[in-house]
Amino acid sequence: MSDSTPGRLHVVATPIGNLGDLSPRALETLRSVDAIAAEDTRHTQKLLAAFGARATLIALHDHNEAAQSAQLVARMLAGADIALVSDAGTPLISDPGFRLVCAAREAGIVVTPVPGACAAIAALSVAGIASDRFVFEGFLPNKATARRERLEALAAELRTLIFYESSHRIAATLEDAAAAFGPQRHAVLARELTKRFETVLDGTLPELVERLAQDADQHRGEFVLIVEGAPEGDDDTVLVLGRRAFSLLREHLPPSQAARLAAEISGAPRKRLYAMGDEAP
Repeated sequence: MSDSTPGRLHVVATPIGNLGDLSPRALETLRSVDAIAAEDTRHTQKLLAAFGARATLIALHDHNEAAQSAQLVARMLAGADIALVSDAGTPLISDPGFRLVCAAREAGIVVTPVPGACAAIAALSVAGIASDRFVFEGFLPNKATARRERLEALAAELRTLIFYESSHRIAATLEDAAAAFGPQRHAVLARELTKRFETVLDGTLPELVERLAQDADQHRGEFVLIVEGAPEGDDDTVLVLGRRAFSLLREHLPPSQAARLAAEISGAPRKRLYAMGDEAP
């Protein structure tokens, strides 16, 4: 540690399951830094123990990141090298660390990436769905209404969509995605990537809903959902947008007028929108 030269912040990716995915550079970094800021110190301690490594661990999570960031920046300005890790994968990707990285950069501290595993990219690499342009949405809202609204807002997105989801919400999320994106949209569900029970399922969204309903094991673990983007001019997408517009407009207008305006906005058939009545989302 130096009193005159600031230290660095090393953003270190750790395995998402298979310990063999920890890179030699990541291990060297974790062994050499003065302290490791970890989302869960107990989890990180187990990772270090598996490689015979020791380190000073500091808890950095959603509930204390604002306060801890200031203290860690002060230590780095005094010369300490700090590593930032999450429980699994690349920090900041639906994990804590954003405030610390911002604070370090604002203080003029060098922030160095030590790349490695990321569940979103790992799933995309094996999905067989367009990977040249994609949108990472992370976790959808917990509440059903907010989740459905967010999915409906993404119905016309042309780029591939990537979501994270937990075991207790995956079935509902797939059902909501099928309703929002239409029955023909292709998707891939990656579960427990790099772990013993890794599975990668593909099909239309309704087909994935059915496969989960038939296999209780597919409700367990951590999930990445990859959904293909909407084809330009796709009839299902036009109808989904029309239904959404009709649903919003009819809260303020008579059904016939709401259907006419929704049809003008979306290009969907007016009579079909009107006939949907209370079935519109």
